[in-house]
Amino acid sequence: MSEQRRTRLRLEISREAARLFWEQGVTSTSGDQIAEAVGLSTRTIWRHFRSKESCAEPIVMHGVLTLLSVLRRWPRQKSIEDHLAAELAGLGGKAPVELADEMLAMKMIRLADTEPPLRTAWLMACDQTERELCVIIGSRLERPADDLEVRTHAAAAAAVVRVLDEHIGAAILAGADLSEFIDVTAVARRYAHAIRTATGGVVGDPVS
Repeated sequence: MSEQRRTRLRLEISREAARLFWEQGVTSTSGDQIAEAVGLSTRTIWRHFRSKESCAEPIVMHGVLTLLSVLRRWPRQKSIEDHLAAELAGLGGKAPVELADEMLAMKMIRLADTEPPLRTAWLMACDQTERELCVIIGSRLERPADDLEVRTHAAAAAAVVRVLDEHIGAAILAGADLSEFIDVTAVARRYAHAIRTATGGVVGDPVS
């Protein structure tokens, strides 16, 4: 199996596992149920994941990887607000799929409050976000990724992304009006503003 196909299959399994976890709880969900939902054998599930809880990791990481891929393409001449808004608006027909995955990720993040194995997956995703932001911010500031100021800004930016993700997850769980989160441009600007504020305005403006 090619790595690309393996990644797609893991994400497909993760989607179904996340839906089951959300609908009936992690404890009440078995590996057999996940396998049946995907149309695979239970043995195949265990070839790709070490435990049923770890099935949630790809969907949790998916949102993080999406954000990081967008930030890696951030042109120096654009503000973070304009870049994030333009990138999300450019998703076009892919937006509903991306939104569905984002919503599943938010739900798993919310469940992580009471499910330690899911919390581990979420904190791993947050750690990857911070490490990648060191590279992205270091490049914009023309400093090494391990520079103390760069690391401080990356930690602050990663923290506000985590807090916003957890806030949205909590709102979804509480039955909030999802229209607030479907406006991708507004959501993009919200994240951009949070990153700008957390870094004292150092990260956000165009750079020459």
